[in-house]
Amino acid sequence: MTAATLTRAPGETTPEPVVKRKRRWVFHAVMAPLTLLWVAPMVFVIVLAFRSFDDIAQNGTAAWPSSFTFDGFKTAMGAGSMGRALWISIQVTVPAVLLSLLLASWAAYALSRYAIPGRRAILLTMLAGNLLPPQILLIPVSRVMESLGIYDTLVALVAIHVGFGLGFYTFVLHGFMRSIPAELTEAARIDGAGPVQIYARIIMPLCRPSLAALGALATTWIFNDLIWAITVLRTEAKLPVTAALLNLQGGYVSNWNVVAAASVVAAIPTAIVFFAFQRHFVSGLLMGSTK
Repeated sequence: MTAATLTRAPGETTPEPVVKRKRRWVFHAVMAPLTLLWVAPMVFVIVLAFRSFDDIAQNGTAAWPSSFTFDGFKTAMGAGSMGRALWISIQVTVPAVLLSLLLASWAAYALSRYAIPGRRAILLTMLAGNLLPPQILLIPVSRVMESLGIYDTLVALVAIHVGFGLGFYTFVLHGFMRSIPAELTEAARIDGAGPVQIYARIIMPLCRPSLAALGALATTWIFNDLIWAITVLRTEAKLPVTAALLNLQGGYVSNWNVVAAASVVAAIPTAIVFFAFQRHFVSGLLMGSTK
């Protein structure tokens, strides 16, 4: 009997590779339109940013572009003060992310490796702080900053981001550190290593994927923050990029290319950070979740 005359026996199932190919085809057929729907607004804004004001005024925002210029970016970075606001956001984001992860790693190390009384209650209390809507805390936090004498300063904005993000970062790092075998730290103690050496030479290198994921997430949250920026800052020259973008929209309400260019500039830093750490973003957050 040749291969051409072979027939499938009754009740025989479809080979697994064929089933997988059909599932992939269905997956792509469903996800392709959704992806286009998701990407379309971003492409629209990018194209709009490179069009001239005259082109938009004559043909409308939805028309096919007939010009290509960097005038929108020049205006946004210059007269729109987006360049200065971008630098201010970096000044806030970098220390806030580094300080948050440093303090969270200390807290997670202590809560996961030492028998601290009530450590579960401490961890849940820190996490519960993130469940409060920020809207109900705007006035109390601003009053606290005024009483401390740091209202309308970048120090106040950094302190707020560190305080409100610390609970979540500690919770994630605690779950990851608990998954590290205790035998590693016990062996280090037998060799004469102290708590600081164990933290610096064993725990932190193993936590690198989780720290990278949290770093990308924290950078996105802090850099894109608006509500706390307009709550504790009043001087226009101190506003970060999101608040400056809001002011620019009011000043250039009819200059859609300038507004679009400013939006692209505001999105670039977080996009760079996310794509740089995308390998660690999901895996780092899920590591230790099963322990």
